[in-house]
Amino acid sequence: MQKFPLGTRVVYPPDALPGLRDLNAHIRHALLNPVGDSKPLPELLFAGMKLTIAVDDISIPLPPMVTPDIRQRILEHVIELAARAGVDDLEIVVATALHRRMTAAEIRRMVGERVYRSFWPSRLYNFDAEDKDGIAHIGQTDEGEEVEISRRAAESDLLVYVNVNLVAMDGGHKSVSPGLAGYRSLRHHHNVDTMLHSRSYMDPREGHSAINDSTVRMGRLIASSGLKVFQIETTVNSETFPSNLGFLNKREWEWSAVDQGLMMTAKKANELAPPRIRREFFRRVEAPYKITGINAGEVEAVHDRTLENLHRQQLVEVQGQSDIVVFGLPYLGPYNVNSIMNPILVHCLGLGYLFNLYRNKPLVKPGGVAILFHPVPWEFHQIHHPSYIDFFEEVLLETTDPKTIESKFEERYATDPWYVHLYRTSHAYHGVHPFYMWYWGAHGRDHCGDVIFVGGDPKTVARLGYRAAGTLRDALEMAKDSVGSSPSITYFHSPPLMIADVR
Repeated sequence: MQKFPLGTRVVYPPDALPGLRDLNAHIRHALLNPVGDSKPLPELLFAGMKLTIAVDDISIPLPPMVTPDIRQRILEHVIELAARAGVDDLEIVVATALHRRMTAAEIRRMVGERVYRSFWPSRLYNFDAEDKDGIAHIGQTDEGEEVEISRRAAESDLLVYVNVNLVAMDGGHKSVSPGLAGYRSLRHHHNVDTMLHSRSYMDPREGHSAINDSTVRMGRLIASSGLKVFQIETTVNSETFPSNLGFLNKREWEWSAVDQGLMMTAKKANELAPPRIRREFFRRVEAPYKITGINAGEVEAVHDRTLENLHRQQLVEVQGQSDIVVFGLPYLGPYNVNSIMNPILVHCLGLGYLFNLYRNKPLVKPGGVAILFHPVPWEFHQIHHPSYIDFFEEVLLETTDPKTIESKFEERYATDPWYVHLYRTSHAYHGVHPFYMWYWGAHGRDHCGDVIFVGGDPKTVARLGYRAAGTLRDALEMAKDSVGSSPSITYFHSPPLMIADVR
């Protein structure tokens, strides 16, 4: 618990929306009544066709949802329709891009026992962005961006994409063109210049997010190449934590005596437990999300519906920016599921994700201060993040400047044979992945005059190029160097997730 100065503004997420009843009925309705210019799914299926289903990987939702995962439910419906149509050439690919390969157990949990037993491993598998024979070149956009995707998907009569939309930058054309692409395509939008020219990654309106604009160009090129994509997108409400951590879903003044007791117990246990035990506890957390929308059909028409549902749940109007914004970083981000939150991922989560949870303009003024709560331990997962270790020890030791890092080191890490081998045969993130995570925070880093980690390990924080403070009071005192002695302060009270619509 922290005591903020008098006058601090607290931005809370909206209340959780009610979920849909009878999910199976809603899935059937979406498949039979698509939006946009798409035909119903049964009319797109025929005997002798090549059908590929792509599905989002373990990076979303966060935390993982209680089973059955909505992807399992949708897969079962799509596979049943395909079987009725006589489709026997069907493969399911997990759209990992340059993320780590999911384990068999993780895939089984996501797709369910029936789908897993029927298709794993020959017809249900992780995408391999380094399989040169398995990648098809689609062409170039008007901006000169190379577009390559899975050959299996590109040569299919129909590609069905199953999405869980957790935040506004998910889904739409940011499903196929990044999820089934390799380095040659991804480098066009996962780069420093694109990140610096994105006003917010979470604002996909044209001209607001350069990364989204790039994926839209790529997606439209894929569509014009003749590949039929039947997009299925789902949205969830903000019921992020189970009952034993349910107080985290509430505003503090709404806590009952039971909630207060649970908070004190959780706080004490967290303080006393060693890191390994804490991680094991949080890995077991499953979110009791309710599904708030299921839409299917043409990609852009579907995504418009998705964004409406997402904004209905997450959008919070906020008047004006602040000199200081305080963020509490959660234990989990997209790239440390069943893993370790290493320092580079802390940087990405704070300056890349939470900082960018806004529309129009950031919560913090240009040159203002971001204060983030996280211990930032000097700790890495040896299997999942091998190139991260070398990035932290070699690259950041020399420079923290994103443009210098990109020009001097990126290509070597992206093409290193050992990193490629670990990505393809183990469960390692691609060699270039830590670079992307560093660039992801480039916009926030460039915007803020100072970044201070409360409770962060001083050596680790210094390696990242930031400052560490022991307490919030210390951090506020340090912030005076940038914003003076009477700053305006906002505390961004997330999770659950929200988008600050800053006026």
